[in-house]
Amino acid sequence: MADPRLTDPALRVALAQINPTVGDLQGNADRIRRSMRSARRRGAGILAFPELALTGYPPEDLLLKPRFIEDSLTTLHKLLPETRGLVAIIGFPSRGPDGRLYNAAAIAAEGRIVDIYNKIHLPNYGVFDEARYFAPGDHCPLFEWGGVRFGVSICEDIWFMEGPAKILSEAGAELVININASPYSIGKLRKRREHLKKLTQHICCPVAYLNTVGGQDELVFDGGSMMVDCRGRVRMQAPQFVEGLYLFDLDADSVRRHRCRKAPWKSDDNWFKPVQIGKAKLTSRKRAALPATLTTEMGETEEVYSALVFGTRDYVEKNGFRDVLVALSGGVDSALVASIAVDALGPKRVHGIFLPSRYTSGDSRADAFRLSRNLGIDLRDVSIADIFDRFLETLAPHLRGLKPDVTEENLQARIRGTLVMAFSNKFNWLVLTTGNKSEMSVGYATLYGDMAGGFAVIKDVPKTLVYRLCRWRNRRHKRPWIPPRILSKAPTAELRPDQKDTDSLPPYSILDPVLRAYVEEEQSLDQIMCSGLEPSEVARVVRLVDLAEYKRRQAPPGIKITSRAFGRDRRYPITNRFRNYAAVPRCPKS
Repeated sequence: MADPRLTDPALRVALAQINPTVGDLQGNADRIRRSMRSARRRGAGILAFPELALTGYPPEDLLLKPRFIEDSLTTLHKLLPETRGLVAIIGFPSRGPDGRLYNAAAIAAEGRIVDIYNKIHLPNYGVFDEARYFAPGDHCPLFEWGGVRFGVSICEDIWFMEGPAKILSEAGAELVININASPYSIGKLRKRREHLKKLTQHICCPVAYLNTVGGQDELVFDGGSMMVDCRGRVRMQAPQFVEGLYLFDLDADSVRRHRCRKAPWKSDDNWFKPVQIGKAKLTSRKRAALPATLTTEMGETEEVYSALVFGTRDYVEKNGFRDVLVALSGGVDSALVASIAVDALGPKRVHGIFLPSRYTSGDSRADAFRLSRNLGIDLRDVSIADIFDRFLETLAPHLRGLKPDVTEENLQARIRGTLVMAFSNKFNWLVLTTGNKSEMSVGYATLYGDMAGGFAVIKDVPKTLVYRLCRWRNRRHKRPWIPPRILSKAPTAELRPDQKDTDSLPPYSILDPVLRAYVEEEQSLDQIMCSGLEPSEVARVVRLVDLAEYKRRQAPPGIKITSRAFGRDRRYPITNRFRNYAAVPRCPKS
């Protein structure tokens, strides 16, 4: 009796969900080379790598350096000997005969480049700026290897129902391989999967969707590669935020039998004549069947937390830092940042500093030290009280007769910023700032104070989501990881007696929906007011968002997790007189 674990697949395809680093041509090539060898050992016939895998994505203005393009091509050619017995699809920047640069995929086999596919649809919205660097491609080559016809497309190409994938299917493709560098945002994986289900049914052809994984500055690429068959069924689903080689077996005969009548071949057209890749024949020997790869999908909160951990780890390590420093205030934001840092790097690489002033409460002190014990990190106690007094004495003759205001409050934040940067310089620790999206949106942060640092972990995380992430992390730990009082007490900057965030801002349960509507959904003031929120509060929040642009330009980069983050996503002029709201008092902490 035949062993049911053995199969005779028509074609084994491997998707290399790798984590390249921008500009590290040799390091990226080593990753590609290791994947080639592993794929060959596991019986793969075709192996795909992500969009611009050789250079990392996005390489931005490195693409304007001729030497960078030349070195990329040289590195690609050094990989060609590894393609013996294997078809490799490698993303790289290609200089065409016309002198223009293309976002391309090399189709390589038997030690040579068989052909090059140039990306046709270039995204130029949100975080993407591809029209700045690349010219669009204009053809969709079809390939045949071992009797199986396949085509290649790149990222944005797959989002067009009548685009390259449809053209390839009509040409007779039994598989479309789409290589990507698609950044993470909340709900993006589900959006990709639902689109691919509709597309594969529309074109009657399976699609292998390969996404890169890793952190690059403020972007996180979540992987989640998948294969969807011609009936819209997900046959293979790789995990998010995990580097690895993921394989599936394609039964080309089954694809041919089940092709829909509405997608007829047009093989009589010479333009669709497939490029023959060598004379390789598909194996006929029995091989062990691949285990099913259908990863359980994360819940939204776990997905966001994982993205923050992954993005923090890659930013720290790819930029050559070993340790990080977090200023613990006893509040929820610094608690979340410290928790993420520990999960990303381990407790020995995370250091805390507690910087109390005359206004710091005993509860804040107790909570900060309890948190540090729970996380297993060291915590230094450095009072700023005496330094603050000296600043006040120095300024007294010049401020005589003026009432204390935000000036004195911000002095404390700036003293703290100076101290954390001193520790950063002395010990080469990267300072992780702790401001959240709600605060950064309205400018409730101090320049050269709590904004001082190298990486803003929760810069794109609204305050209400900060609490959800903390509670999720506590549930996962099965005991209080973040002290419960941190999650129950009213948020406060503790820069004056009995201060609360609500002295200066609407409650976050009201503020966050307004910010989401204005910043992420681009709703007008009238639209937001029609949602039932208090008109005066809406106008005030919108004004604060616009006025705080100059601060956000000076903030460190932070991880994008929403559909529209500040920075690469939202580019707003600082000098700007467009207004559609009534004048309101400025935020006291501005």
